[in-house]
Amino acid sequence: MTHVGTPSRLAPLAWLDEVEAQRRAAGLRRSLRTRPPVGAELDLASNDYLGLSQHPRVIDGGVQALRTWGAGSTGSRLVTGNTELHQAFEDELAAFVGAESALVFSSGYTANLGAVVSLSGPGSLLVSDALTHASLVDACRLARARVVVTPHADVSAVEAALARRDEQRAAVVTDSVFSADGDLAPLRELHEVCGRHGALLIVDEAHGLGVRGTGGRGLLHEVGLAGAPDVVMTTTMSKALGSQGGVVLGPAAVRAHLIDAARPFIFDTGLAPAAVGAARAALQVLIDEPGRAQRVLDRAGALAEMCDVAEVPASAVVSVILGEPEVALAAAAACLDRGVRVGCFRPPTVPAGTSRLRLTARASLSDDEMSLAREVLTAVLSPA
Repeated sequence: MTHVGTPSRLAPLAWLDEVEAQRRAAGLRRSLRTRPPVGAELDLASNDYLGLSQHPRVIDGGVQALRTWGAGSTGSRLVTGNTELHQAFEDELAAFVGAESALVFSSGYTANLGAVVSLSGPGSLLVSDALTHASLVDACRLARARVVVTPHADVSAVEAALARRDEQRAAVVTDSVFSADGDLAPLRELHEVCGRHGALLIVDEAHGLGVRGTGGRGLLHEVGLAGAPDVVMTTTMSKALGSQGGVVLGPAAVRAHLIDAARPFIFDTGLAPAAVGAARAALQVLIDEPGRAQRVLDRAGALAEMCDVAEVPASAVVSVILGEPEVALAAAAACLDRGVRVGCFRPPTVPAGTSRLRLTARASLSDDEMSLAREVLTAVLSPA
């Protein structure tokens, strides 16, 4: 019974039904799909660029860490979660990419939050590329800095934003390789602009590590910015390194500051030893087999040709734009029915009208697997 003067109220989550119906009508409803340990289909959707998640040395690295250190790190890294293994991996990865120091976080997402928020804050300016990853977008929002979002890869717009600033401190935030299109950021030009205006450059190498640069050292290394004192690199251990976790790399002063100021580091449980051990083993495989990075690009080029994508891929990502969400969903489903799993990106991940298949190359793709990919992709994408 509703009392006089008391407004009637719906159940507090009743609005979710309407939102779900709207998403479903727009073709934007998402769902989780479980998979068995060994999938029956060819996987062209994962970010396992070097094919290391199932590599015997990588699995053994995780198992040995598990046996030595236990299942969990048992606390934040400032309490009990900082093992000798964490430090060894940080030192080795920093040396590999040419950075002075590194700090491991529990994920690439938290690494970006920690780096961007701790190195900016109220009274500073963040200039962010329009297509940066969601973790960088969220980091900019959480920083409570003034944020200017510039058109994709528009260096002149970045310079204009920096030139007009009143803030004492500023940072430019970008991916090195953009996750949806697979294109490269103009890092050298951005660094020159940052230098002219006294700004820090923060670069997410999640999709660059293991693919770009000599032996997979990343795009920063490729363009000669490795170890630059005004550059901070973030990356993830969950893509080319086939494991889990995130890292911030840069000057030693940045590492020291993050230990004191980065809330996702201070208040989060340290990354599990097994993940660190696996990533460390994967890094060693990459060092021992530097040709894996070029093989990823070669396989990506072949996939692009199969899909009639004119531009030669600059990364492991091959983006096949189909337009509306329903069209992309149908194409992805048709590929899966024929034994090939591909990614399907729809808004808000990509702009409206650019729903697409997102294919990812792996260094470990065999000739037989590439033949299957050609057969299926040609059949699905050929005009009716």
